Amino acid sequence: MAEPIRVVVTGAAGQIAYSLLYSIAKGDVFGKDQPIILILLDIPPMLPVLDGVVMELQDCALPLLREVIPTDKVEVGFKDIDAAILVGSMPRKEGMERKDLLKANVAIFKTQGSALDKYAKKTVKVLVVGNPANTNCLIASKSAPSIPKENFSCLTRLDHNRACSQVAMRCGVSSDSVKNVIIWGNHSSTQYPDVHHAKVNVHGSEMAAYDAVKDDAWLRGNFISTVQQRGAAVIKARKLSSAMSAAKAICDHMRDIWFGTKEGEFISMGVYAGGNSYGIPEDLIYSFPVQIKNKTWKMVDGLAINDFSRAKMDATAAELVEERDTALDFLSQ
Repeated sequence: MAEPIRVVVTGAAGQIAYSLLYSIAKGDVFGKDQPIILILLDIPPMLPVLDGVVMELQDCALPLLREVIPTDKVEVGFKDIDAAILVGSMPRKEGMERKDLLKANVAIFKTQGSALDKYAKKTVKVLVVGNPANTNCLIASKSAPSIPKENFSCLTRLDHNRACSQVAMRCGVSSDSVKNVIIWGNHSSTQYPDVHHAKVNVHGSEMAAYDAVKDDAWLRGNFISTVQQRGAAVIKARKLSSAMSAAKAICDHMRDIWFGTKEGEFISMGVYAGGNSYGIPEDLIYSFPVQIKNKTWKMVDGLAINDFSRAKMDATAAELVEERDTALDFLSQ
């Protein structure tokens, strides 16, 4: 048996974590032969709830789960960790301005970034889920200068999976018959779901998504807005935000970091934009198509970008620049 790896989940008493922890603990993410020590980090008022989560994880009787450590202290939460899944963030409350939300989250992710810098392994892989995820990820990375920027990513896999599923349903195929959709930009309603490079396997033959769907107006209209607005639609229906689907996307994202992407396929991840070939401002966490090998991601370069795509990629970049500048103001205060 391998040595156990240490994995921390923040916001561990919340509903995304409740859908996520079982999958991690039973080996769906880091491998069926990889023992795990799970650290559950949350704020002090949530500790009684965490105790209940710990009891349930114990009661699952999972052979790979060696230890569960509930805590409200970052020095315990981030000590020697191999992977950090930062789910916890300040949620937007009714009547709250976006900049108020940013200010609260800058404080949280500055603290967590500094703690990662001080206590975590330098090889730690950090996934930021809590919104605004791209900017929170940038702040965490800037607050952890001794950990490579490339080790930080934010979750746009949920948007990626939503896009795959929409195309698959439209074509009457299973979702694994659709590959290489791209989410560009921010994990917000300005994101750009792009299927110009996507392929669909229809009855055993692979074709371009535009040829498979045969409805350009839908692909340039309702498809994009459905994916952009899906989170809001789930909240409207459930009165709660996406949890099961978010947890599944987190598992997909981390599993791909650990084990790599399939040959000839790419997935979407919010990563550091430095050195990109798509004219996106450098000092951002922006969602790009990436391929992963040996726990290292590489941007997919050289994809042709038409005018329609260019405008949408620039619009979501502009929102991220504005978010970043506001957040950096708060960071310097």
